[in-house]
Amino acid sequence: MTDIDASHIDLLDLDRFTEGVPHEWFTWLRQNDPVHFHEEPDGPGFWVITRYDDVMACNRDAGTFSSAAARGGVVGLAERPASDDEAPSAAGNLMLFMDPPDHTRYRRLVNRGFTPRMIGRMEENIRGLTTTILDGVLPRGESDFVVDVAAELPLEVIAELIGVPHEDRHKIFDWSNRMIGADDPEYAVAQEALFEAQVEMFMYAQGLAEKHRQKPDDDIITALLSAEVDGESLSDMDFNLFFLLLSVAGNETTRNAISHGMNAFLENPDQYALLASDPERHIKGAVEEILRWASPVLYFRRNATRDLELRGRTIHEGDKISIWYISANRDEDHFDDPFTFDITRDPNPHIAFGGGGPHFCLGAQLARMEIQVLFEELVARVPRIEAVGPPDRLRSNFIGGIKHLPVRFAS
Repeated sequence: MTDIDASHIDLLDLDRFTEGVPHEWFTWLRQNDPVHFHEEPDGPGFWVITRYDDVMACNRDAGTFSSAAARGGVVGLAERPASDDEAPSAAGNLMLFMDPPDHTRYRRLVNRGFTPRMIGRMEENIRGLTTTILDGVLPRGESDFVVDVAAELPLEVIAELIGVPHEDRHKIFDWSNRMIGADDPEYAVAQEALFEAQVEMFMYAQGLAEKHRQKPDDDIITALLSAEVDGESLSDMDFNLFFLLLSVAGNETTRNAISHGMNAFLENPDQYALLASDPERHIKGAVEEILRWASPVLYFRRNATRDLELRGRTIHEGDKISIWYISANRDEDHFDDPFTFDITRDPNPHIAFGGGGPHFCLGAQLARMEIQVLFEELVARVPRIEAVGPPDRLRSNFIGGIKHLPVRFAS
């Protein structure tokens, strides 16, 4: 730690993230420069917020720390000029890129599809999907855990949630990878192909909506299409964008939480053995520690709506601000021994889902359910799992992703 200073820290170096999250940088920043100004080669620079309390404060004050697309949105630290032939962005209609009161109205509409009753009804189906996946994978003895299990379960769950037929489900996987993995050589596509993925997804969503309007059912799509708040309902574009958000965010984040959880168990086999010894006692704690450990969305961007002071630093209106959940979830002031993976950790006030505020993750309970059911079923079938090779990480400073994780299921 003594060899690090601000000159070593480059959060725009995506290749560094393929080696793993640069926790040594975030630890140094928390201790020495918790409100750090980060230069960028062709832009004005951005603020880096790393302490738990500050991340929470930024997340909860949407009036000062804006998510609105018109102010810059929530992703992208380095500004890249839009080319003349780029299509206009519809991000302004996406819930992630809204501030209250628009965000509040929109969220009240889509909440109708995420009531405890709607999510609770899914547990039996999630367990059935999990059993089918594991029954197909475990007899092989070895597996790419990400491709065969961690990616498959959220894909199946989201597809079922939004009414995608089984034969179409890997379209979501392809669209999602093209949109999230644009900076990774394995998934990188031309800008035209990225735009095509968005168009294909919108057209598919529109077709689903038309089917459900013609033949309503007791499912989340019908609930979303029929929801009204103060006489307003979701427009076609609103629905299409929410379909994109569910398909990409709901798929990618849970996939990566499960992948990081499995990798943590591989690196800490005593914790896997502890879970297997008494799943009923330890599964809830394991789920929360997996979420803290993974923090699949590494940061979100906010944009200052006014001049303000934070820890003695002056932030000006219009400045870009990055709030780093992965750092907050290792903050020594809030977590004892934060770099130890401990499924008995209690309390565990992690902020993997955003730490409250208007943008608290809508699918938090669904993600928890998927992680819980998968690891319950896994430890019931496999007493020990071994790594066959190192994790292959996504080239991204936004999504903490693992693309491949070769494992052996030991008897």
